[in-house]
Amino acid sequence: MIETASLNANELVSKLKSGDISSVDLCKAYIKRIEKFEKDVQAWAFLDKKILLEKAEEADEYRKSGKPLGALHGLPIAIKDIIGTYDMPTECGTIFRKKMSSSQDSEIVNLLKTAGAIIMGKTVTCELAYIHPSKTKNPHDYSRTPGGSSSGSAAVIASHMAHLSIGSQTGGSVIRPASYCGVVGYKPSYGLISRNGVLKTSDKLDTIGVFGKTVKDVALLAKTLIKKDLYDPTTVHFAADDMVRVCEEGPIFEPKFIFYKTDKWKNIDKESQKAFEFLIKNFKKNIEVFDMPSYFKEIPKYHQIIHETDLANNFQVYYKKDKNKLSKEMRDAIERGMKYSAKEYTDAIDFMKQSYESYKEVFEDYHGIITPSSSGVADKGLKSTGSADFQKIWTYLGLPTISLPLLTGENNLPLGVQLVGNKLDDLRFLGTANWLEKNCKDE
Repeated sequence: MIETASLNANELVSKLKSGDISSVDLCKAYIKRIEKFEKDVQAWAFLDKKILLEKAEEADEYRKSGKPLGALHGLPIAIKDIIGTYDMPTECGTIFRKKMSSSQDSEIVNLLKTAGAIIMGKTVTCELAYIHPSKTKNPHDYSRTPGGSSSGSAAVIASHMAHLSIGSQTGGSVIRPASYCGVVGYKPSYGLISRNGVLKTSDKLDTIGVFGKTVKDVALLAKTLIKKDLYDPTTVHFAADDMVRVCEEGPIFEPKFIFYKTDKWKNIDKESQKAFEFLIKNFKKNIEVFDMPSYFKEIPKYHQIIHETDLANNFQVYYKKDKNKLSKEMRDAIERGMKYSAKEYTDAIDFMKQSYESYKEVFEDYHGIITPSSSGVADKGLKSTGSADFQKIWTYLGLPTISLPLLTGENNLPLGVQLVGNKLDDLRFLGTANWLEKNCKDE
């Protein structure tokens, strides 16, 4: 039996293509892990083991035919249950969509299938990809939150039930679960991955993200998904074919970083603060500590205006149909969203552009920004998915971010380090992230 925890996704793809590992054997190994851990973690919204093995058999037979193979041939990928599929339910964590599927596959599912990947199943999301906690538990401590809203997508990686998964972020829904679950979570620049066929919560903020065990693994998956899509006009032309190679090469020069403690530093528990102080000390020749720009303090307010206005617009159909079937968090957000004026919304959009134009010059002198991925280790209890204070700013600005599981906090729980890069500079950004990952392990 294959020991899934001992290999990374790039190694698996190579072995699948050569035939050293069969897709069937790999899926059987995953199923063994799922049968052992899923009853406690509860990360899957939909998974049919019989269908999974049938798809694996088809992938193995295709490989034996000698026909050209896609970049992810035979590799199962877990996807968040807001991503449309015609042959699996897409319930979006709400009773309103119980047992409903989409009329067609989303663009990213099409891209995965073209690359030869197997859609493994759907991972649990918070209700309508917002903040009401899901059933998923943190694999490191079942009494703690895995974060949200991409709860299941992070948890399946942490429990080795999959090597790669896809989530989404509107506030902090990739970076925070990655930090809490101790995996790599990458949110690309806004506009790189199509949202066509994916639940829309906020057109201005929604970003597809990916999870894996290493930076090179998320680069492998991301390069398959990055493509201009005429049906998502926010997408841009971007050459991602060399993403893994550039990631491996890393920065040409010794990287320089800014570290922001942010005005939320006081909210981080003492053990986590010590861990970050240790990181700063160890990389003192690479890291300079600065205060965040004063205008950043306005961003959470503007992010909230955009997010809640869009929630009200996109989900008013459910609210009008039966608002009592929505969580209190969602009802409150929709009701606030209905009250914002057109001027408030326009101002929030304008400030997004202005603040990025003011800030982008930072990347002329620094390779990236380092901040905590979250306000500490995963929160105790399952009534909250944690705070998005350390992620919202970068989502609002549309910048690429990645959470790296480089530190540990209290009770030896994982603590993510967040790296932020310049917009649409994702190839070099991932190379810098790979450098940081490698050098932290060496330390």
